[in-house]
Amino acid sequence: MRALILLILIALSCNGQRLGIDTHIDTPQRMLMEGVDLSKRLPDGHVDIPRLREGGMNAPFFALWVPTFFKGSEAVRRTLDLRDAMQTLLDQHPDKIELALSAADIERITKTRKIAAMLSLEGGHQIADDLRVLRMYQRMGIRAMTLTHFRNNNWADSSTDKPQHNGLTDFGKQVIREMNRIGMIVDISHVSDKTFYDAIEVSTKPLLASHSSCRALTNMPRNMTDDMLRALARNGGVISINFNPGFISEKDAEASRKSISAQAAKEPDVTGAALDEYARKSHIEDYRTPRPAAATIEDAVAHIDHAVKIAGIDHVGIGSDYDGISGVPKGLEDISKMPALAAALKKKGYSDKDIEKIWGRNALRVIRAVVGK
Repeated sequence: MRALILLILIALSCNGQRLGIDTHIDTPQRMLMEGVDLSKRLPDGHVDIPRLREGGMNAPFFALWVPTFFKGSEAVRRTLDLRDAMQTLLDQHPDKIELALSAADIERITKTRKIAAMLSLEGGHQIADDLRVLRMYQRMGIRAMTLTHFRNNNWADSSTDKPQHNGLTDFGKQVIREMNRIGMIVDISHVSDKTFYDAIEVSTKPLLASHSSCRALTNMPRNMTDDMLRALARNGGVISINFNPGFISEKDAEASRKSISAQAAKEPDVTGAALDEYARKSHIEDYRTPRPAAATIEDAVAHIDHAVKIAGIDHVGIGSDYDGISGVPKGLEDISKMPALAAALKKKGYSDKDIEKIWGRNALRVIRAVVGK
C-alpha cells in the first residue's frame, strides 16, 4: 500500500501537474478564536501547512465562516476579523503560503512549493443585503461565496430551514448576477433545492458545490440529488465531496441532523465582544470535541464514485469541510491522509488522469471560468 501511494504522488507531481484543491476547509475559525499557528504541525484539528503539504493539497479554499447568529453589520465585522486572521498568516509566513486570486496564481504559487490560499465566504448573510459589501469582499481577495448556511437569509432559502422565499428572491438573483460580473464563484452548498435550481437558471458561469455529497447514498438535505448533479454538470460546475460522517454514512446521518438543528437554533441576544465570546464557546462545544463516527474512507470513495457516475469525471472534486466537522471518517482523520484516498480510488479503477481531475483540475477549470484568468 505504501508503495502504491508513493507511485500515485509521483505520477501527480511529474511535469508540474500535481495539484490539490480542497474547496472547503474551516481552519480560519481556529486561527481567529484559538490563535493557532498553521505554520507548525498541530497536535489536534485537521489542517495546518505541514499536513497540507503531506496530503498534497496545495491550493485549499479557506472558508471565512460566520455563524448565522451574527446578523447585519455584526456579520460584516466578523468577516473582517476572519479576513484579518488570514492576512496575519499570510504576512508572517510569505515563504510558505500566498494568497491566490486566480487560476493563474494557483499555478504560479504551487510551482514554488508554497500553499496557494483561496478565500471564500460561507453564508450570504455576510454581505448584509448590500452589493457594495459583496464588491468590497471581492476586492479583499475573496473569490467564492455560499449563498446560505444553516438558516435562510433575507434573499435565499437554506436546505436546513423552512422555505421562506421559494428559492431566491429578486435581490438574490441580483446577487448571482453581480457575482458573475465581478468574478466570484457562486457556491450552492447549504442551499435548498429550489435555491439551487434558481441559481442554475440565473448564473451564466459554472457553479460550485464546495462541500456537499450525494443524497442517493445518504439522505441528508445538505446533499445533492442525482437530478441536481446532472443539472450541475450541464452548467459546467463541480460537486466537491464533503467528508462529514453524517453526509457520507447513513449510520451517522441522524446524529448530524440533530447537531445541525441545534446549531441553527442558536440565537444569542448579545452583540460585540459578548457575541464573539459566545461564538468562541460554541466553537469549542461544536467542533473542538472529537466525536466518534461510523463513516470510513470507503464511504467517501462511494460518494465520489457515485457523483462521477451521475455527473461525469469532469464535475467532481474534494471539499472535505475539515476543521468544520467534529467527527471524521476512519482513514481520513485529517488532510495529511489524502494520499490514502487517492490510493483507494486507484484501487477502484480510477486512472492517474481521473484522480488529477478530482484532486484539483476540475475545480481549477471552474475558477478560471469564473474569475477569468
